[in-house]
Amino acid sequence: MSPPADANANADANADANANLDEKVLQYENFISDVLKRDLQKVLEQRDSVYEKISQYLQLKNTIQSLEDSGSKQLKTDVDLGCNFFVQAEVEDSSMVCVAVGYGFFVEMSRCEALRFIDKKTSQLTAFTEQLSKDSAKIKANIRIVLEGLRELQGLSDLT
Repeated sequence: MSPPADANANADANADANANLDEKVLQYENFISDVLKRDLQKVLEQRDSVYEKISQYLQLKNTIQSLEDSGSKQLKTDVDLGCNFFVQAEVEDSSMVCVAVGYGFFVEMSRCEALRFIDKKTSQLTAFTEQLSKDSAKIKANIRIVLEGLRELQGLSDLT
Protein backbone atom coordinates (compact mmCIF):
# COMPACT_ATOMS: atom_id res chain seq x y z
CA MET A 1 0.00 0.00 0.00
CA SER A 2 1.47 3.44 -0.95
CA PRO A 3 1.30 6.57 1.25
CA PRO A 4 -1.41 9.10 0.41
CA ALA A 5 -0.52 11.90 -2.04
CA ASP A 6 -1.02 14.57 0.67
CA ALA A 7 1.61 12.92 2.87
CA ASN A 8 4.15 12.96 0.01
CA ALA A 9 3.41 16.63 -0.69
CA ASN A 10 3.85 17.51 3.01
CA ALA A 11 7.15 15.60 3.17
CA ASP A 12 8.42 17.41 0.07
CA ALA A 13 7.34 20.79 1.50
CA ASN A 14 9.09 20.05 4.81
CA ALA A 15 12.27 19.01 2.99
CA ASP A 16 12.20 22.24 0.94
CA ALA A 17 11.60 24.31 4.09
CA ASN A 18 14.53 22.62 5.87
CA ALA A 19 16.77 23.18 2.84
CA ASN A 20 15.76 26.87 2.74
CA LEU A 21 16.35 27.17 6.47
CA ASP A 22 19.80 25.57 6.19
CA GLU A 23 20.63 27.91 3.31
CA LYS A 24 19.54 30.98 5.31
CA VAL A 25 21.56 29.85 8.34
CA LEU A 26 24.62 29.39 6.13
CA GLN A 27 24.14 32.85 4.60
CA TYR A 28 23.94 34.46 8.05
CA GLU A 29 26.99 32.56 9.28
CA ASN A 30 28.94 33.65 6.20
CA PHE A 31 27.81 37.24 6.73
CA ILE A 32 29.09 37.15 10.30
CA SER A 33 32.46 35.65 9.43
CA ASP A 34 33.08 37.36 6.09
CA VAL A 35 31.72 40.83 6.73
CA LEU A 36 31.09 41.69 10.36
CA LYS A 37 34.12 40.02 11.94
CA ARG A 38 36.40 41.38 9.21
CA ASP A 39 35.03 44.90 9.72
CA LEU A 40 35.47 44.56 13.48
CA GLN A 41 39.07 43.46 13.03
CA LYS A 42 39.81 46.42 10.73
CA VAL A 43 38.32 48.92 13.18
CA LEU A 44 40.24 47.45 16.12
CA GLU A 45 43.51 47.46 14.15
CA GLN A 46 42.92 51.06 13.14
CA ARG A 47 42.21 52.00 16.77
CA ASP A 48 45.42 50.26 17.88
CA SER A 49 47.35 52.21 15.24
CA VAL A 50 45.93 55.49 16.53
CA TYR A 51 46.82 54.50 20.11
CA GLU A 52 50.39 53.91 18.91
CA LYS A 53 50.51 57.41 17.40
CA ILE A 54 49.20 58.91 20.64
CA SER A 55 51.89 57.02 22.54
CA GLN A 56 54.61 58.42 20.27
CA TYR A 57 53.34 61.99 20.68
CA LEU A 58 53.19 61.61 24.47
CA GLN A 59 56.73 60.22 24.48
CA LEU A 60 57.90 63.27 22.50
CA LYS A 61 56.01 65.54 24.91
CA ASN A 62 57.75 63.94 27.91
CA THR A 63 61.13 64.34 26.23
CA ILE A 64 60.51 68.01 25.46
CA GLN A 65 59.27 68.67 29.00
CA SER A 66 62.33 66.98 30.52
CA LEU A 67 64.54 69.16 28.30
CA GLU A 68 62.61 72.23 29.47
CA ASP A 69 62.98 71.20 33.11
CA SER A 70 66.71 70.56 32.82
CA GLY A 71 67.32 73.82 30.97
CA SER A 72 69.87 72.09 28.78
CA LYS A 73 70.16 72.68 25.07
CA GLN A 74 72.29 69.61 24.43
CA LEU A 75 70.69 66.23 24.02
CA LYS A 76 72.12 62.75 23.76
CA THR A 77 69.77 60.22 22.25
CA ASP A 78 69.46 57.07 20.20
CA VAL A 79 68.30 57.50 16.61
CA ASP A 80 66.59 54.75 14.63
CA LEU A 81 68.23 54.43 11.22
CA GLY A 82 65.63 51.90 10.14
CA CYS A 83 64.79 48.28 10.86
CA ASN A 84 65.35 48.98 14.58
CA PHE A 85 69.03 49.77 14.00
CA PHE A 86 69.95 52.52 16.47
CA VAL A 87 72.97 54.80 16.74
CA GLN A 88 73.87 57.29 19.42
CA ALA A 89 73.48 60.93 18.45
CA GLU A 90 74.31 64.20 20.13
CA VAL A 91 72.21 67.29 19.40
CA GLU A 92 74.03 70.55 20.06
CA ASP A 93 70.95 72.81 20.05
CA SER A 94 67.60 71.21 20.85
CA SER A 95 65.64 74.47 20.93
CA MET A 96 63.95 73.45 17.67
CA VAL A 97 62.40 69.99 17.15
CA CYS A 98 60.95 68.28 14.09
CA VAL A 99 57.42 67.00 14.67
CA ALA A 100 55.51 64.60 12.44
CA VAL A 101 52.31 66.39 11.47
CA GLY A 102 50.86 63.64 9.27
CA TYR A 103 51.06 62.14 5.80
CA GLY A 104 54.85 61.81 6.15
CA PHE A 105 55.46 65.53 6.69
CA PHE A 106 57.61 66.95 9.47
CA VAL A 107 57.60 70.55 10.66
CA GLU A 108 60.38 72.24 12.61
CA MET A 109 58.92 73.89 15.71
CA SER A 110 60.13 75.52 18.86
CA ARG A 111 59.64 73.54 22.06
CA CYS A 112 56.58 75.61 23.07
CA GLU A 113 55.01 75.29 19.62
CA ALA A 114 55.65 71.56 19.66
CA LEU A 115 54.01 71.16 23.07
CA ARG A 116 50.92 73.08 21.94
CA PHE A 117 50.75 71.05 18.73
CA ILE A 118 51.12 67.77 20.63
CA ASP A 119 48.29 68.70 23.00
CA LYS A 120 45.96 69.51 20.09
CA LYS A 121 46.98 66.45 18.10
CA THR A 122 46.57 64.02 21.01
CA SER A 123 43.12 65.41 21.84
CA GLN A 124 42.14 65.03 18.17
CA LEU A 125 43.47 61.46 18.06
CA THR A 126 41.75 60.63 21.35
CA ALA A 127 38.42 61.79 19.91
CA PHE A 128 39.08 59.60 16.88
CA THR A 129 39.77 56.55 19.09
CA GLU A 130 36.49 57.19 20.91
CA GLN A 131 34.67 57.16 17.56
CA LEU A 132 36.43 53.95 16.58
CA SER A 133 35.42 52.40 19.91
CA LYS A 134 31.80 53.36 19.23
CA ASP A 135 32.06 51.84 15.76
CA SER A 136 33.43 48.60 17.17
CA ALA A 137 30.59 48.49 19.71
CA LYS A 138 28.06 48.91 16.87
CA ILE A 139 29.66 46.08 14.92
CA LYS A 140 29.64 43.85 18.01
CA ALA A 141 25.95 44.69 18.48
CA ASN A 142 25.25 43.77 14.85
CA ILE A 143 27.03 40.46 15.35
CA ARG A 144 24.89 39.82 18.42
CA ILE A 145 21.69 40.67 16.50
CA VAL A 146 22.58 38.29 13.66
CA LEU A 147 23.43 35.56 16.19
CA GLU A 148 20.05 36.10 17.84
CA GLY A 149 18.40 35.80 14.42
CA LEU A 150 20.26 32.55 13.83
CA ARG A 151 19.13 31.27 17.20
CA GLU A 152 15.52 32.01 16.31
CA LEU A 153 15.85 30.42 12.86
CA GLN A 154 17.28 27.26 14.32
CA GLY A 155 14.78 27.20 17.19
CA LEU A 156 17.46 27.19 19.87
CA SER A 157 16.40 28.24 23.35
CA ASP A 158 19.62 29.84 24.61
CA LEU A 159 22.64 31.45 22.94
CA THR A 160 25.99 30.23 24.19
